[in-house]
Amino acid sequence: MKTLMIQGTTSDAGKSTLVAALCRVFANQGIKVAPFKPQNMALNSAVTNDGGEIGRAQALQAIAAKVEPETDFNPILLKPNSDTGAQVIIHGKAISNMEAGKYHDYKKVAMDAVITSHERLAKRFELLLVEGAGSPAEINLRENDIANMGYAEKVDCPVIIIADIDKGGVFAHLVGTLALLSGSEQARVKGFVINRFRGDISLLQGGLDWLEQYTGKPVLGVLPYLHDLTLDAEDAVAINNNVTHATINIAILLVPHISNHTDFDALRLHPNINVNYIRHTQVIPDVDLIILPGSKNVLGDLTFLINEGWDNQIKRHLRYGGKVLGICGGMQMLGNIIYDPEGVESSLKRVSGLALCDFETTLTSQKVLSKVTATLKLNNRQTLCSGYEIHAGVSKGNALKTPLITFSQHPNGFKTDGFISDDNAIAGTYLHGLFDEPNATMEILKWVKPTLQLDPISIDTHREQQLARLATMCETHLDIAQIISIYKGHNND
Repeated sequence: MKTLMIQGTTSDAGKSTLVAALCRVFANQGIKVAPFKPQNMALNSAVTNDGGEIGRAQALQAIAAKVEPETDFNPILLKPNSDTGAQVIIHGKAISNMEAGKYHDYKKVAMDAVITSHERLAKRFELLLVEGAGSPAEINLRENDIANMGYAEKVDCPVIIIADIDKGGVFAHLVGTLALLSGSEQARVKGFVINRFRGDISLLQGGLDWLEQYTGKPVLGVLPYLHDLTLDAEDAVAINNNVTHATINIAILLVPHISNHTDFDALRLHPNINVNYIRHTQVIPDVDLIILPGSKNVLGDLTFLINEGWDNQIKRHLRYGGKVLGICGGMQMLGNIIYDPEGVESSLKRVSGLALCDFETTLTSQKVLSKVTATLKLNNRQTLCSGYEIHAGVSKGNALKTPLITFSQHPNGFKTDGFISDDNAIAGTYLHGLFDEPNATMEILKWVKPTLQLDPISIDTHREQQLARLATMCETHLDIAQIISIYKGHNND
């Protein structure tokens, strides 16, 4: 197996997108390719078929590579639950919460997990396309590094560095990054990619020539700024939505530790659905539906929600006939009490919920991770749906006797999920991804607004269109032949 690593001068330079694009380019050529990210830090994760958890970007890259997502594609996943700590997930399973200092010392052990995954993938794939994390030039993180050059040196693979020209200072970013690397690491860098260029490329040529002469490294391509490129985001919540004529208005509460915000991409991307992300200090406007999203720190985010005064605004919304939907942690907030006796997510042991529905939740160290098909029970109809679960809570109470979802088969043996309130105004579910399928989306929106008429977006179809667009762009603007020669010419079998 050959390995090629993409590193960036900064976070959000375009590493994830470039790896996804190259996965699709090489998959289209018939190469058996897989994505890989040694260590990821993100709250937006995905569930694999075998019940593991990986970064959302690696799941997207797997789709681009035309293979099923698996835990070896992202052996180390960190999910922040405070400013200084995170849940550590190894090979798809959570092992513990760690403060940053403790994890820094733990990285020697984590590297073993990374190499184990690398070696397993080497037996099954021809090419491994690896995504770095942040920047390889973070001086304070270079000791025991497993995410960038530490990994590249360990497996002896070539590196391409990508930089975002839209941020400004692209030549300083590239030259500075290179300068802060060791001699062996510099030699490992085989070329540069410049991302998100707008304007006349001829005006950039002088800078490209200088860069190649100064560093002795080739520029492998300049990628144009792709307007309206919409792929599964992993970090920052995409809050843009271009509404031409809104037929339904939705508010999503942007809590500090929001997780799996891609749940709402199919809503946000629809030209007739107005999605309002409500942020700190903002008042919830008059809308048809309020959504409480998932959270990696449910007790802390619930406290934040109450401090914002959103609890009273939600109750007012209900009094005036609005609907409320809670997903995962958002559902837990709707109940009477949330307990965290083991400190799974925070130091808070008990927080009173919004008490809008009669149930309680206890967080446990045992996390439910599953991909499921199910039946959505709304509007006196039964609609097939699918999604995934990532939660550490067990909810019990009278409200759950009227479930929102039923399972014909569940890996954990569950028969039902969530609830619909007696007055039909509030619903909750642990299931993520409900809006990814048009039929389920339509049923939920008709629950909110029975007279609604629109054609929902299939997120799978949309994703494929975007990946095809991305691959074509890379084939046009990158020297693919040279990239192939880089990884084929390096002896990293």
